[in-house]
Amino acid sequence: MGINFDLNDLQAFRAVVELGSFRKAAEAVNISQPALSRRIDKLEDALGVRLFDRTTRSVTLTTIGRVFAPSAEQLLDDLDVALLGIRDVSSSRLGHVTIACVPSVAYYFLPNVIASYRRRFPRIRVKLLDASANEVLGAVISGEADFGVSFIGSQEPEVEFKVLLQDRFVAACRRDHALARKKRVTWSELYEHEYVSVDKTSGNRLLLDQALSAVAPQTPSVCETRHVTTMLGLVEAGLGVAAVPSMAMPGRDHPILTSVPLVDPVVKRRLGIVRRRGRSLTPAAQEFYRTIMEVKRGGAEGSDAIRDDTAPKSASSRKSR
Repeated sequence: MGINFDLNDLQAFRAVVELGSFRKAAEAVNISQPALSRRIDKLEDALGVRLFDRTTRSVTLTTIGRVFAPSAEQLLDDLDVALLGIRDVSSSRLGHVTIACVPSVAYYFLPNVIASYRRRFPRIRVKLLDASANEVLGAVISGEADFGVSFIGSQEPEVEFKVLLQDRFVAACRRDHALARKKRVTWSELYEHEYVSVDKTSGNRLLLDQALSAVAPQTPSVCETRHVTTMLGLVEAGLGVAAVPSMAMPGRDHPILTSVPLVDPVVKRRLGIVRRRGRSLTPAAQEFYRTIMEVKRGGAEGSDAIRDDTAPKSASSRKSR
């Protein structure tokens, strides 16, 4: 005996799951609320189960509904994959995408990516997990995130790291600081001034300690923090200068902060996409990945684009937090 439901019924089901409301779901799929209710009733009748518990005030998935929801989503995702090459589904696409990323990427770079993505896919919800590099890896491996954006890969076989660009370290300082007038600054010159730093739990700290083994500061930092973005706040408050990845810096028009390239040596980190090997991206995640590439081609200030497989292995590919 065949199961008597169609694509419209599945789309109605997903809309209710995504939006948590029959009224909002009906608006999203451009039908009346009674028509949407009939589609859900038809789907439930065909499956022989109740998918939602409904009251006058709320709608929630039943236990069977929660089990069925991922399968319905996968069916619709597979259909979208086929249709993306045939017609534009961006105006009607419902869904969600979860991205894990290190804070230095989340603060200034990813907001532009998300804004561009939302203009094309206004109905897709974006969840951003800003966390340490190790936590990004964990979110990708567990499936909590569709993919990650980080500066370290993993030695674990189930994870792949696809390089997007090289991001060099710069000296962050206030515009009224003496270093702001220089075209470039050596690490030794940087450490002649009061400075703030990230602590030993940071993946950036591990990278810098390995790259700067021959450059030893004469004095300790005035303050340590775990995140680059917090460090920039301390610099802006006048507590000192800091070595930060160029991607973490605000734009050239920032009224207080500026940056100067650090040399002797030039230190770079590889930034890339972290994915679970063998796991296909959903259409929503695939389009987000494509948007990252488009924004990157537009130019990440201070960063150097490189090919995926030409960059040498560096300390940044090791596990750290």
